[in-house]
Amino acid sequence: MSATLPRAVLGGALAVAVALSATACGGSDDKKSANGLEESTITVGTMTIADTAPLQIAIQKGLFKAEGLTVKTRVVSGGAEAIPLLKSGQLDITFGNYVSLFTAASKDPGFKPKVVADGFQGAPKTHTLMVRGDSPYRTIKDLAGKKIGVNTKRNVSTLLVRAAGQAQGVTFDEDKNFVEIPPPNMQAALKNKSVDAVQAIEPFGTQMQRSMGARMLADLSSGPTAQFPMAGYAAMAKFANKNPKTVAAFQRALVKGEGMAADRKLVEQILPTYAKGIDASVAAAMSYGTYPTSLDATRLQRVPDVMQQFGYISKKMDVKPLLLTAAS
Repeated sequence: MSATLPRAVLGGALAVAVALSATACGGSDDKKSANGLEESTITVGTMTIADTAPLQIAIQKGLFKAEGLTVKTRVVSGGAEAIPLLKSGQLDITFGNYVSLFTAASKDPGFKPKVVADGFQGAPKTHTLMVRGDSPYRTIKDLAGKKIGVNTKRNVSTLLVRAAGQAQGVTFDEDKNFVEIPPPNMQAALKNKSVDAVQAIEPFGTQMQRSMGARMLADLSSGPTAQFPMAGYAAMAKFANKNPKTVAAFQRALVKGEGMAADRKLVEQILPTYAKGIDASVAAAMSYGTYPTSLDATRLQRVPDVMQQFGYISKKMDVKPLLLTAAS
């Protein structure tokens, strides 16, 4: 976070993400808010995907404002970009995938995050492998040795592909098989044949199908990674400890937004307002996952367990110490 801004709220709810494109949520610029928060303005990292709809709902519906909190958002490409920004203080809280978050926590002694809120859980067709309509590839086995576009390497995108491949007897290499491409650019990469397939996140998978006739080769939110915890919101432990009221205010507002996101129609309406190039027809046709309203350590433990299986972390990780549950 810039030195000209108040240090902000990393508090209780999610922690790796949430800085979407825009600024939001009104509030005071005073150091302390009228509600007694340690920080009245925070910067949250976000992505222009369906996974962050609750954050946008909370901003647009004034849920943060009601807590005395102003949330400014910053769009990030993924965990590889968000984590250094969080560590440096340029982000107070960020939305991010759990694989990148837990990998960094296990390997960087200086990175001490706290997950303040769960963010998104996969559901059928929310994460897919897409190929061109005229592609000769029909199964994941056909992609052995091919180039696959992913958001970032060594994150949940590559883990999903590798888990699906292993189930079919195919091994994918992080460096040889994966090419980093921002989700909004994946359609162009697939079209110009710079990659053979892409790991698409909604709404981009549906958009590719509708605009260029792309074909789903595999549903990665099924089989070994069905209902997989994908991402959450995190803050640095130092920020959360210093600003407990701010974090708690963030958690309360976000959880309300997540509860409202159970209404699919509301998510369909809000998605085109922050996801560039996504129109109402795509928003209505795409697949949606779920937005958990609580941090469940048992469910989230699935993530580091699968990560260890594929070598993302070298030893078993207990997820409980990384979670900052909302105050009762």
